[in-house]
Amino acid sequence: MAETATIEIDGVKYEFPVVTGTENEVAIDISKLRGSTKGVITLDSGFKNTGSCESAITFLDGEKGILRYRGYSIEELAEKADFLEVAYLLIFGELPTIEQLEKFHSDIKKHSFVDDDVKKILDAFPKAAHPMGVLASLTSALTAFNPSCVNVDSVEDMYNAIVRILGKFPILVAWTMRKKNGLPLYYGDDSLGYVENILKMMFKQPNQDKYVQNPILVNALDKLLILHADHEQNCSTSTVRIVGSSHAGLFASLSAGISALWGPLHGGANQAVLEMLEAIKADGGDTAKYMEKAKDKNDPFRLMGFGHRVYKNFDPRAKIIKKAADEVLSDLGIEDPILDIAKGLEKQALEDSYFVDRKLYPNVDFYSGIIYRGMGIPTDMFTVMFALGRLPGWIAQWREMRMRKEPIGRPRQLYIGETERKFVTIEKR
Repeated sequence: MAETATIEIDGVKYEFPVVTGTENEVAIDISKLRGSTKGVITLDSGFKNTGSCESAITFLDGEKGILRYRGYSIEELAEKADFLEVAYLLIFGELPTIEQLEKFHSDIKKHSFVDDDVKKILDAFPKAAHPMGVLASLTSALTAFNPSCVNVDSVEDMYNAIVRILGKFPILVAWTMRKKNGLPLYYGDDSLGYVENILKMMFKQPNQDKYVQNPILVNALDKLLILHADHEQNCSTSTVRIVGSSHAGLFASLSAGISALWGPLHGGANQAVLEMLEAIKADGGDTAKYMEKAKDKNDPFRLMGFGHRVYKNFDPRAKIIKKAADEVLSDLGIEDPILDIAKGLEKQALEDSYFVDRKLYPNVDFYSGIIYRGMGIPTDMFTVMFALGRLPGWIAQWREMRMRKEPIGRPRQLYIGETERKFVTIEKR
């Protein structure tokens, strides 16, 4: 007999099925609650206890510090795979063979250009425009240059849409940064690997005959993109799925996800880390003072980049990327007071019993901000880099949602406004 959960309302009992996931997560299926109870709904602000879908893409256990893509641990993927392999895994469900990966990369390179008219849209933005706003707009604009709808029932159509956006998106990212830095736009080099080409598109100077790759930077960026590639049903991913559930196209759904990622409570967290470090520097750089402020419940100061709302023990991604951060700073030999402050905060947090007991360890946002600054990426570009990493996860989630033919997202609400009242004409108000 299947397990059920019973809800009693006004003396009447209703039974609902209990379902179990492959990792033994348990959920109560309340999809028929409103219909069977004649209008009763659940209320769960922020959907902290509500599963919006069934998904086979990413498993996350915040209490145990576990993150897996399609069953593979994030630690093993970061050590043994590259970003394009992980993208293929997330989207199509299995790690690619050599032949599949070569074809995937080759097909992406065929689409590594955008219509020249996109430059006109980019030109219309002032240099001071926030890069996330620019990226969201350019991504949405791709719809105009690729107007045909994706037939989600066609394997070929879906594949072509996927390699098209994976080819074009890095160009939009690089152009966004080059626009900000006043550099001429550059299409890249299709003889390079995916991540190597991204770095060249972003950093090649117009007076350089040759751009020399730094393998430590390539490795660090590759790992960062892998670590950010998916993270279950977070704010931006849920946005991509709910926009896509209206049968909006892939580019439009991704643009909505970019806008959701923009917020400082989500993808903007690594930018917030650097802004915090800048503020500490401006105040004299006394890290001990700010650690005490962070411990003072009456002080409004927040220590950004420590702890995580999902991971209650440690962020497994932070352990991986800390090593890459140390390598980048050591290799580049950067003397930067901001990075010195960051290292000071990290050292004190790892030794202070207040932070250790509460498991407020540096998270992936803390280390990613340090790496991006070390690379020479402007602070307000950090979230754009996050979006670049999250792209395959968004694509995978959109594809899964459409292939499962999920219904249009339509949350309910509990109305708490005025009850019915009569209209009063303006002269009597």
